[in-house]
Amino acid sequence: MTAENGTGTANKRESAPSRSAARLAAVQALYQMETAGQGVEATIREFREHRLGGEIEGERVHPADAAFFADILRGAVETQQRLDPYLQRQLAEGWRLSRLDATVRAILRSGLYEMIRRADVPYKVVINEYVDIANAFFEGDEPGFINAVLDAAAKEARHDEIKV
Repeated sequence: MTAENGTGTANKRESAPSRSAARLAAVQALYQMETAGQGVEATIREFREHRLGGEIEGERVHPADAAFFADILRGAVETQQRLDPYLQRQLAEGWRLSRLDATVRAILRSGLYEMIRRADVPYKVVINEYVDIANAFFEGDEPGFINAVLDAAAKEARHDEIKV
């Protein structure tokens, strides 16, 4: 992956909300794909045409970075055969990945994709963003579980970035 072409801190700050919106949309799209059986390109097209930005129930939604959204979605789908065995190893003995809530799976797949393939995004940002998304959906143990899995992934995938 190539690093983002942003110049300076101001551009990074301005793109942060649009990237956050793209991450949330990617999680929603992965969930939709799993439950409805829709393909990745059709889902990207649908989200670009109807869901990235605009209004939902009369509320203006922050525009999402459409290219970043598509990268996460395609990447999570393309690397799923690599991501799922990793996720399975993080579960307690006897648990199957299919027992996790579909939203949890979508959050973890998106976050893991960024962790292993988007070196331009600091690992702390990846963890914080996906824990925030988890907190928007869950009030129980799920955000802590997601934090633990992404933290463990960071130690493996980003060991050079982590100062011990």
